Amino acid sequence: MWMWENRKFRKCAKILGVTAAVYGVFRFLLPLVAPFVFAWLTALALKPLACRISGILRVRWRGRSVGISVGAAGLLELAVILGIGGTLLYAGGRKLYGQAAMLAERFPWWVECLDRYLTMACRQVEGAFSLRPDTMVCAARDMIRSLAATVKAGVMPYVMGNSVNIARCCVCCCVIAVLYVIGVMLFLQEMDGWKERMEESIYEAEFARIKKLLCVVANAYFRTQGIIMLLTTAVCIVGFFLMGNSYYILAGVGIGILDALPVFGTGTVLIPWAVLCFLRGQWGRGLMVFGIYLICYFLREILEARLMASKVGLTPLETLASMYVGLQILGIFGFLLGPLGLLLVKEFAL
Repeated sequence: MWMWENRKFRKCAKILGVTAAVYGVFRFLLPLVAPFVFAWLTALALKPLACRISGILRVRWRGRSVGISVGAAGLLELAVILGIGGTLLYAGGRKLYGQAAMLAERFPWWVECLDRYLTMACRQVEGAFSLRPDTMVCAARDMIRSLAATVKAGVMPYVMGNSVNIARCCVCCCVIAVLYVIGVMLFLQEMDGWKERMEESIYEAEFARIKKLLCVVANAYFRTQGIIMLLTTAVCIVGFFLMGNSYYILAGVGIGILDALPVFGTGTVLIPWAVLCFLRGQWGRGLMVFGIYLICYFLREILEARLMASKVGLTPLETLASMYVGLQILGIFGFLLGPLGLLLVKEFAL
């Protein structure tokens, strides 16, 4: 009996110890080395093609093999990818800028429509409660002016008071970007040496297991986000086409990309759009936009946990619970780190 209780105590202590270690690493150590972790993951993705590029561009000169290193080939590959991505973003940005300019030109008309709608609603309330004319109209206008003055008084001091912090944040982002690029090149150059040192280490088995779990979770996360993004894009394109929107492809692709980004989602665009349609009295159009939002929302809620669970080896409930706990403790990145932490605990403690 005593031995059984001792085994249970050691098991609980091991689980608590591994959980505390995972929390400490994710909470305190990971933010310090995050640029190098992303650089290592990028180097892993770039290495196969970088090795081929380095081999193709290598020639023999005076009896020696001369060519660019794997690190330089990886930087060339990264530059090409960033160049293509930047070109696409620039083209999309110009298109969106044109649409924003058209919206800005029509903004006074939108404001006028909103004013007419609010005035009509206030008149109906005055008639229903037998109030004096213009009572509700004046109260609504005073409330809007007060709200605008409050926002103006609060936003301007905040921006002015935090301008130094904003500038410091921009400088930090530039430094982190430089460290990331240098880290990618050095990891590509020294990856084989690191691999040899890890294989010779006494913790070689632990390193291999952690690397395997990292690759599994990262692969599952990006595949899941890619599948959901494609489905969301398809739903939006079909929905906007049925609505008769002239820019259904551009709008669908933009909302699909926005849905894959942390913090943002389809509701960032679709909910204000639906509200605007309702305010203009376009009930059918507003219901269609809101229906598209509901489809995209439940599509993500249903598929995200199931797809992650099927690829990382956790049940849907375990995946959902770990994503929620990770979100509460670690913020946005907890969606990825939560399942990874649970996998590490199960791998090393259970």
